[in-house]
Amino acid sequence: MDVKEAVSKAKEYVAAVFDAEQPTNIGLEEVRFDDALDQRLITVGFSRPWDASKPLVTALGRDLDPKRSYKVVHLKDDDGRVVSVTDRRVEP
Repeated sequence: MDVKEAVSKAKEYVAAVFDAEQPTNIGLEEVRFDDALDQRLITVGFSRPWDASKPLVTALGRDLDPKRSYKVVHLKDDDGRVVSVTDRRVEP
């Protein structure tokens, strides 16, 4: 599986799995390859409605600094199967 395919699959997977939480601004953050596990580790960031810092500003569509959640999607390199999704903690 090439990197572009892996990234696309990871973003689609996050959008589908977290659909009920209305994720927005879904985007690629990082790509790594784990030789020992033969997996691509794709970090995907996104925002959820409750991540907005100021409800009024968000309602106006101008939240310039929304908080984001980061998930690492682990994909098997040989067949693209999603193995797991884990949190990626980011220090403030």
